[in-house]
Amino acid sequence: MSRAPITSKGARRLRAELDELKSVKRPAVILAIAEARAHGDLKENAEYHAAREQQGFIEGRIKHLEGELSHAHVIDIATLTAGDRVVFGATVQLADAETDEERTYQIVGDLEADIKLGLIAISSPVARALIGKHEGDVITIEAPAGTREYEIVSVKYLD
Repeated sequence: MSRAPITSKGARRLRAELDELKSVKRPAVILAIAEARAHGDLKENAEYHAAREQQGFIEGRIKHLEGELSHAHVIDIATLTAGDRVVFGATVQLADAETDEERTYQIVGDLEADIKLGLIAISSPVARALIGKHEGDVITIEAPAGTREYEIVSVKYLD
């Protein structure tokens, strides 16, 4: 089994989520189940069934995070010496060739990707097009709206 890359910041964030699930949410749902069970007949007790369903989601997420973190290859971005070449962990500023609109993305592991935060998965088409390129290079990306060209304005390695 190959080890999935993850940034040290992403690993810390996922461990914090795991700790919250185990120490806060799991005990809360156990308490909710006990309270709902105290109400009597479980067949028609919607609170009980909702709490059990929530418990299933929490336990599933805990198992998923534990499994992913145990097989993850944590990479400390601060130790990378790639210069202006784009590799895993790079924060890349792109300029759209047509509109000059600028976007900034960090290439991260699949588990920690969140486009709203500008974190794109290494397996995404944009990241695949960027890997190995240098500052000043122009890349072409096939998007649903058509082909887009971007110039790599800057490459940084920030944690």
